[in-house]
Amino acid sequence: MKEVLSNKWFKFAVVGLLYLLWVIWLESFLWLIGLVVIFDMYITKKVHWAFWKKKNAPDGKQTKVVEWVDAIIFAVIAATFIRMFFIEAYTIPTSSMEKTMLIGDYLFVSKTAYGPKLPNTPLSFPFVHHTMPFSQTQKSYVEWIKNPYKRIAGFGKVKNNDVVVFNFPEGDTVALNVQNQSYYQLVRSYGRERVWKEKETFGDIVSRPVDKRENYIKRCVGIAGDVIELKNGQLFVNGNEQHHFPGMQYDNIVTTDGTGINKRSLEQLHISEADRHVYSNTQYLFPLTQDSEDKIKAMKNVKSVQKTLVAAGNWSPEIFPFSSKYQWNVDNFGPLQIPKKGQTVTLTMDNLPIYQRIISLYEANDLKVKDGVISINGTVANSYTFKMDYFWMMGDNRHNSADSRYWGFVPEDHIVGKAVFIWLSLDKDQPFYNKIRWSRLFSFVH
Repeated sequence: MKEVLSNKWFKFAVVGLLYLLWVIWLESFLWLIGLVVIFDMYITKKVHWAFWKKKNAPDGKQTKVVEWVDAIIFAVIAATFIRMFFIEAYTIPTSSMEKTMLIGDYLFVSKTAYGPKLPNTPLSFPFVHHTMPFSQTQKSYVEWIKNPYKRIAGFGKVKNNDVVVFNFPEGDTVALNVQNQSYYQLVRSYGRERVWKEKETFGDIVSRPVDKRENYIKRCVGIAGDVIELKNGQLFVNGNEQHHFPGMQYDNIVTTDGTGINKRSLEQLHISEADRHVYSNTQYLFPLTQDSEDKIKAMKNVKSVQKTLVAAGNWSPEIFPFSSKYQWNVDNFGPLQIPKKGQTVTLTMDNLPIYQRIISLYEANDLKVKDGVISINGTVANSYTFKMDYFWMMGDNRHNSADSRYWGFVPEDHIVGKAVFIWLSLDKDQPFYNKIRWSRLFSFVH
């Protein structure tokens, strides 16, 4: 057996087969040329591929430096391959998914759940996203080579209520000094001229390819073809109430008899210090799950607990599609159908605000409007057929989540993967010796 395992033909057969399976999965048969390299590495050995090593080292031993270089190169290649095609680590930086996902959760995201998305910009610095380490402005990638969108086969498709990681749809343009804010919302709030001119405030304006936009994590509450509607904070999908997840929460005004709420009680309810807002001696604002709401109502000094819902008809201009023709807000929205690949819709000046970003940016058409006439790629258009599927993403922390209500649909080419597993969770409000949330370690995401 030892002779078989050390045989060069056996090694070539195993490595060659694994490589062939990868090429078939990739569906890019130009990569078959790699079999020639593998054959030479194990059989003919005409080319010294590991150029950092001595070809004929004394006693077959390399120096310690070369061994370290060899180990680092192998580790970088292996980790990059796993990160690109199988699984990637992420952390939760904001409270938008609380209490399902907590700030300080470290999780693994499966690329194979929906199929790995091949990088649009393959030439980039390893293990970083869009900027170099210790820099806020230096790009970590070059755009000499740009690949069109391609997703290879996975185990399934995005389903309703999956917790999904995706590239931020409005992240194609970024103001570098305020990268945590949507450039388009800045323009809507301050005007394009001011955002571009006030460099000290907003910084340089840069563009980013799809795969280098910020990663967001939300729950996919609607898939292509679904009709979604919010009524007084309750989401309906195709006319049915969305299932209420245990971690879902809303902002609530808690009124007491004038005595304060015990800090220990708030910690037991997992209400972080950043989420504890005091209005007066008798009123507080807390984001609460249904379970937390019931427990606070049972406190002797609590007189009432009331959700902070925005009434229907109170239009919020920052809510998608940012048109007064749609008097929607964060708690009352829709009905709205999510576009589906191959679906054709009639275009009017009334519904254009819903679809214009899809047509012009996500699906790269030249959209123009003149004197009330819509033209696409130089041709008058009364309808449009979608080229991709789209999704509707919302955070479980319904009143503290910048999600599809604020920027609209998520195209399929922005989907990164499915959140599946929490491997570590750290509580920033706790001292060092008590930071680890032991109950969340090695738990699955639901």
